[in-house]
Amino acid sequence: PTSDDTPEVLNRALSNLSSRWKNWWVRGILTLAMITFFFIIIYLGPLVLMTIVMCVQIKCFHEIITIGYNVYHSYDLPWFRTLSWYFLLCVNYFFYGETATDYFFTLVQREEPLRILSKYHRFISFALYLTGFCMFVLSLVKKHYRLQFYMFGWTHVTLLIVVTQSHLIIHNLFEGMIWFIVPISCVICNDIMAYMFGFFFGRTPLIKLSPKKTWEGFIGGFFATVLFGLLLSYVMSGYRCFTCPVEFNNDTNSFTVDCEPSELFQLQEYNIPAVLQSVVGWKTVRMYPFQIHSIALSTFASLIGPFGGFFASGFKRAFKIK
Repeated sequence: PTSDDTPEVLNRALSNLSSRWKNWWVRGILTLAMITFFFIIIYLGPLVLMTIVMCVQIKCFHEIITIGYNVYHSYDLPWFRTLSWYFLLCVNYFFYGETATDYFFTLVQREEPLRILSKYHRFISFALYLTGFCMFVLSLVKKHYRLQFYMFGWTHVTLLIVVTQSHLIIHNLFEGMIWFIVPISCVICNDIMAYMFGFFFGRTPLIKLSPKKTWEGFIGGFFATVLFGLLLSYVMSGYRCFTCPVEFNNDTNSFTVDCEPSELFQLQEYNIPAVLQSVVGWKTVRMYPFQIHSIALSTFASLIGPFGGFFASGFKRAFKIK
């Protein structure tokens, strides 16, 4: 039997609507709630955003490892879960140790314990991984060799997908919140607009993995996302709190977001191609160079981003999970 996770308050308020329009309103209300929560997190600053990214990383790792644990009936494998979390700790130690050394060099060099850890960071990381590797070999038991090696590979692929991405996201955050907010917002916008265009105009199925996805939603979402990316990047490029890198202030022992904006975030005048001048009626346009970057980012979010959703749909169907 299927379970309805919709809050009872919404069920009562929308009881007179058809299932199609009820789904529309439920999605709309929950989307507004999540976007509001997203704005609150952004307001709290880059450190809170980094913490949220780390929490999402850990939750994703837990979900995928649990799937492997349940689907492949790994209940009798000794130390499987312990080793999985140990390898997560090792990989995070390696990646974020490198990041701390790069971005907080002054602080690291000032404290003796941190300086030693920084100096021998890669050796320590390698030693930690080798310890986990030896623990895995010692945990091998008869009749389970193949399954144990399979789950060893499952853990490492999960680490590659989850930890590497979260590490790169945090790198983006250190370069300025705009490099995190614009791409993430473009993905969110594309998901919403693809659903809306598909809801009202969708007729042609896009992919068998997701029967409800349509070409109309895919194309409409693309144009809406590119326009949204241009507008959002124009607004955010004018604020230093979004465009400046996150730096550690050695005098105040705190993080600061203040700088002289680079040329990327200063208005420039561009000539409009002659073909378009007769259409728009302008010869030049003033815009931030970052807006050109936003076109590439929003295009990626529209054309490649949805395939992450298709991948997740295929993953769910492969293991028959919700």
